[in-house]
Amino acid sequence: MKTLLFILVAFVALTSLISGLIMMSDPEGVILNMSVSLLEGTPFRDFLIPGIILATVVGGVNLLAVAYNLNRHRSRYNWALAGGLLITGWIVVQMLLIQMANWLHFLYLGIGVLIILTAYQLKGKWAV
Repeated sequence: MKTLLFILVAFVALTSLISGLIMMSDPEGVILNMSVSLLEGTPFRDFLIPGIILATVVGGVNLLAVAYNLNRHRSRYNWALAGGLLITGWIVVQMLLIQMANWLHFLYLGIGVLIILTAYQLKGKWAV
């Protein structure tokens, strides 16, 4: 379970950081093949602010979870739990704001829930 948690958190950290950096460098969404029309009805006019949030908050917290896991820090499961909550929250808010979902949303939602459940169990609390 520890290895599974590490792999999931590392995957979320890596993909969030890369995607966030791409969104910041290309706020119009051309590189990721996303149209800014997706953002109609949201507080954002382009992908710059969402990219900053994705990279720094979601990616950053999950990267800290990876670092704490590598160092076997006593709070590593708390950081993983926070990372799982953030990616899950990010996906839910994103689906609510853009009023659509695709398979990637469900993939990351599932990964987030799995991170939460695994981290919670490794903390010594039984989630199920």
